[in-house]
Amino acid sequence: AEAEDFSAVADLMAVIDAVVGDAPAILVGCSMGGRIAIDAALRHSSRIRALVLITPGVSGAPDPVYPPRIGELMAEQRAAVEAGALERINAIAARLWLDGPLADEGRIQGPVRELFLDMNGIALRSPPFGTNRDAEPAFQRLHEIAVPTLVIQGNLDFPHIQERSRHAAAAMPHAVHRELPGAAHLPSLEQPAQIAGAITEFVSRA
Repeated sequence: AEAEDFSAVADLMAVIDAVVGDAPAILVGCSMGGRIAIDAALRHSSRIRALVLITPGVSGAPDPVYPPRIGELMAEQRAAVEAGALERINAIAARLWLDGPLADEGRIQGPVRELFLDMNGIALRSPPFGTNRDAEPAFQRLHEIAVPTLVIQGNLDFPHIQERSRHAAAAMPHAVHRELPGAAHLPSLEQPAQIAGAITEFVSRA
């Protein structure tokens, strides 16, 4: 494959067109997937019926300010990237995104950690893939999203992501917020039954 610029929203809408045609869709997205879902809801409001946003990214959100301990971990990650130490980069990523940056390192073990390291390792070894052309900021436009929305966030995630999730839920007129105790940035890996139950309950109401 060769690197080329792309639009994540256009790719998503092409998938929706192929799967459901003109019918409105319910989008479920975690992290960057949440950011793409938000961008799609702003650009194609008639095509989106509801949103489930799990620890979502939001384009145009303020840059994070890290507390000292997290700042140290981010500096370690930058040093590992500069050294090209892929295994170390992967280990730090698991520490930050799976365990939670302020939780105990190695909090999550077993098949879930192995799965994270395997999937993230594939991403780290992949060649560059170009630039996402979806550059229009959404942070100041969240109030325009009027569809029913569920925002889920773990209480062990990055502090700025927790705050961003709460802000998104407050800004959207028909959003509800749910915090998951004992979960970090990837609650669908950590607590799949709870996430599935929350989505099922929300969809039945939406």
